[in-house]
Amino acid sequence: MKVMLLNGSPHENGNTFLSLNEIAKILKEEGIDSEIFYIGKEPVASCMGCGACSKLQKCVFDKDKVNEFVDKMTQADALIVGSPVHYAGATGAVTAFLGRAFFSGWRAGKNTFRLKPAAAVAVARRAGTSSTLDQLNKYFGISQMPVISGRYWNNVHGQTQGQVNEDLEGLQNLRFLARNMAYFLKCKEAANKAGIQLPTEEDVTFTNFVR
Repeated sequence: MKVMLLNGSPHENGNTFLSLNEIAKILKEEGIDSEIFYIGKEPVASCMGCGACSKLQKCVFDKDKVNEFVDKMTQADALIVGSPVHYAGATGAVTAFLGRAFFSGWRAGKNTFRLKPAAAVAVARRAGTSSTLDQLNKYFGISQMPVISGRYWNNVHGQTQGQVNEDLEGLQNLRFLARNMAYFLKCKEAANKAGIQLPTEEDVTFTNFVR
């Protein structure tokens, strides 16, 4: 079993990385593999809604790491997205990244996200974490991904690199989250071994409000 940990910060080894690494350490103790995937510092294009991913089996933009991430998620069992808080929301880069990853992963017909457990982690100097978590959790809800929680909101506080290590409660909550994620994955594995099938999917019906 493997969990992808998406680092949506422009700082590769900053507080978001340290927060995700805290989760990775607990997952390892629980016998679960993980990978911290850094989205990079290069500009990330937003989804154009062109639909080319249906034919290409990948996003038409191929100069960033979105297609690489989708390929990895196809093989992974769970996802945790970490982002610093910018103006009470996730970074523009990570929302552009997730928009294309989730859309192309769905339109390409890959088993990318459906029924894979997920969670979000927000890192802030002071405020804006709740709205950031709400924003990121919406990617999971629309993709049939069970959302895993800790014992509190998944926020950690720190401004300069390493300050999150002083947020003892925040880091402890991430350890709760990691153990809960490991438990859910083990339950899912046990269900699969017991022959319990995933829910049947109906063909999706779209109803537009403007006709």
